[in-house]
Amino acid sequence: MRESGTSGSPSTSPVSLILWGLGIFLLVLAPLLAWHVTPRAKATPVDVDATTVFTGTGSYFDTGSLRTRERQKITITRHVLGDVAASERSGRAVWDVSTTVDTPPTLALEDPRKAFQWTTERWVTDRHTNAPVHCCEEAPTRFDGDAYLKFPFDVQRRTYRWWDNTLGAAVPLRFAGTGTVQGYRGYRFTGTVPATRTGSRQVPGRLVGRPEQGQIQAEEWYANSGIELIVEQRTGRIINASISPLKTLRAPGARRAAVTLLHGENLRFTPATQRAQVALAKADSDRLALVGRTLPVGAASAGAVAALTGLVLVVRGRRATGRP
Repeated sequence: MRESGTSGSPSTSPVSLILWGLGIFLLVLAPLLAWHVTPRAKATPVDVDATTVFTGTGSYFDTGSLRTRERQKITITRHVLGDVAASERSGRAVWDVSTTVDTPPTLALEDPRKAFQWTTERWVTDRHTNAPVHCCEEAPTRFDGDAYLKFPFDVQRRTYRWWDNTLGAAVPLRFAGTGTVQGYRGYRFTGTVPATRTGSRQVPGRLVGRPEQGQIQAEEWYANSGIELIVEQRTGRIINASISPLKTLRAPGARRAAVTLLHGENLRFTPATQRAQVALAKADSDRLALVGRTLPVGAASAGAVAALTGLVLVVRGRRATGRP
């Protein structure tokens, strides 16, 4: 009789112990997902290969006819390619960026070397903070600011310093409410660039109103009357962009522009680019929400239920056998 009372009727069932152990595991897992896994998931990708296209109307200086052509289609194409090997070696996000500005004649050539304007850059940023990092043969080396090709993760309703590569400096962009792109809502940021001298260029003097001078170092000036970016809040991805760049030439010391080199009027992402950016932003945002919110909340809820159920079964089992 004593033998059956001690070993024949176990006070705790295996199911109750499994439930209790699973519940404790899930309760421990929930904060780990929220505080340990999620921050590591918020990392700028390094294997990026994306193309964004701006289009709109404007004017440009035709070097063949030596005059400015008005009401022309202006196309800006930016291709971003991640340098995976350099990124893995440095632990940073290393992106090579090619940007072409095309007019109708140059766009038809499909050759960046023959574009109206072509620039290549190499951006290096911290994968978690989006801050510029000065390494890995970056170009330009003066890169500064909070945002450029993307904003930091968890975008706030505040002013950000956006790097304008034409200006060669950061521009303050202020929070201006929200905007919807292809049915997807994001934060809207706006700003302007006042007319600023950015360099010089040797041109015939007659081009800038100095016909008595054969060649002259004309001043290059740049302005942007309207920058508008709509940004996905969780990922910092830009889902729509609009710019109005103006590049001109002035005679040395002159107060007015003599030649308009390029004037884009409200150049913005094409619908195809908007759809692609929204799809990428939504996929990344859903992934971060899953890791940072859905899974931790689900794990905590399921863990609490399982642990409580297991504990109740343990207590009932012990009471049934008369054990404390």
